[in-house]
Amino acid sequence: MIFQSNFETHNKRLSLMTNITLFSQIISKIDRVKFSKLVKEKQTDKHQKGYNSWTHLVSMLFCQFAKSQSVRDISNGLRSATGNLNHLGINKAPSKSTISYQNKHRNWELFKEFYYQLLGSLGQQAGFKQVKFKIKSKIFL
Repeated sequence: MIFQSNFETHNKRLSLMTNITLFSQIISKIDRVKFSKLVKEKQTDKHQKGYNSWTHLVSMLFCQFAKSQSVRDISNGLRSATGNLNHLGINKAPSKSTISYQNKHRNWELFKEFYYQLLGSLGQQAGFKQVKFKIKSKIFL
């Protein structure tokens, strides 16, 4: 019984680490230079201490990919990947209250404009034909 419990816990940790590794690979494909220019233009990091726009973006993307239902899920999920946070460009996992506060107070237009920049660059690489597509479900970011 104890062996089975430890085995299940190990498998869950291994699965989470695999997902974090995949998530860090996805995050590495985002152009941080374009994002930084947009942050300077919108001045969303002007009075921030520790929880910058990049950390907020990564937290919200984690929320989507992990299908999180609450800020607790986001905070605990990122906290469980303590060794891999530096690969995501984050110093430490944000707390629940910090995520909640930033969701309420940070300018959402930053993420809207960055989304449209990403959407505009899809299919623009050499050798790929641009494909039009419609997103049928709501996107929460």
